[in-house]
Amino acid sequence: MTVPPGERPDSIPGLDIVSHDVYERAMPYAAYDRFRAEAPVAWVNEGPHNGHHGVGFWSLTRWDDVVEVHKDWRTFSSEVGGTEIEELEPDAIVARRTMLETDPPRHTRLRQLVNPAFAKPTTERYAAGARHLIDELLAAAMRADGPVDVVGALARELPIRMLVDIAGVPHADAAQVFHWTDQIVYNADPDYSPAVSDRSDTDPYRLLPFRSPVTLQVFEYLDRLVAARRADPGVDLVSVLTDAVVDGVALTDRERDTFLLLLLIAGNETTRHSLTQAVVAFAEHPDELARLRADPTLLDTAVEEVLRVACPQIHFRRTATVDTELRGQRIAAGDKVVTWYAAANTDPAAFPDPYRFDIARTPNRHVTFGGGGPHLCLGQWMARLEVRVLLEALVRDVARIELAGPVERVRSNFINGVKRCPAVLHPRR
Repeated sequence: MTVPPGERPDSIPGLDIVSHDVYERAMPYAAYDRFRAEAPVAWVNEGPHNGHHGVGFWSLTRWDDVVEVHKDWRTFSSEVGGTEIEELEPDAIVARRTMLETDPPRHTRLRQLVNPAFAKPTTERYAAGARHLIDELLAAAMRADGPVDVVGALARELPIRMLVDIAGVPHADAAQVFHWTDQIVYNADPDYSPAVSDRSDTDPYRLLPFRSPVTLQVFEYLDRLVAARRADPGVDLVSVLTDAVVDGVALTDRERDTFLLLLLIAGNETTRHSLTQAVVAFAEHPDELARLRADPTLLDTAVEEVLRVACPQIHFRRTATVDTELRGQRIAAGDKVVTWYAAANTDPAAFPDPYRFDIARTPNRHVTFGGGGPHLCLGQWMARLEVRVLLEALVRDVARIELAGPVERVRSNFINGVKRCPAVLHPRR
């Protein structure tokens, strides 16, 4: 007999991998290690300390379990309960639903609308522009008199400037639009969010994505942009989704707006942190930068290792649709199952010596873009391109990277983010 949620004891009492405060300090790799060793399929109770106030969830920290769950979308649904740990009422599930919170076949139909914009051949068309842009940004950073903030000087700018043309956001509006997306996705960090998500006073916003009132401003802006595209269509994502139809039914205004919001967030935030953490990794491992400079054929594997280590998406949630079992643990229909990407990417069973930064690591089956299945990251090729052009430029132009202060982390258990990273980029002579 399965013990009801709320009556199950924590698998490892006192070990916190949920609260935002933990992640603001550092990634809890030691805790992941202990979960993998002692309770790879672990029950974790929730409480007011993390802002979710839920009954608890099953926590998966091994690579093969994460992959199994993400491939088996029929047993572990994205649509039933959503993809965030937070438990939502039925009306909130519907109101906050994006493409992420759907299962096939609807997920497949939605994805087909925007697949061409993110396909590998399409992405390669942006390579020359990305290289030109990173060269400009890096040159300006190296001319600075003293440290620069890597986030603001490099990592934030490249994905934003790449994304605005794909999405169809006017360049003049980019700064405001992506200021809004920062406020939305970093909804637990008071440095960004006007309504911090783990406070009870956000209940009036429970029907909005990430419980953020800022989404209303984004929706109003997107509605104006859509009206402009109806009068003057283009080839961008706003134009594609303006009057999009799925299975013979037009998307509602809310469905269209949440779809566009998802693309703006996913196309910018996660890549930003991969770029920042690439700089941090090579600052902390100058021998690997020298190794890549000596052997440029390692560029492909270096990109994948940066993505494994950066792992900007910390977790995703699924919901069991039927009674099932993982590693002897009986999981009931309706139970939440949380897959910890960052734990899977440091599983020694999948990655020997997982805490070593090794630009020649082969194979490197990281789950940074998901564990496979229908939700494999739409923007993976764009992310790889942006990391690649940064590494090319670092190898060619930078002799040494010197961290010049603490790397300040975003307060979030959802995004492995860096908000400030002071560094000196010493040019090659």
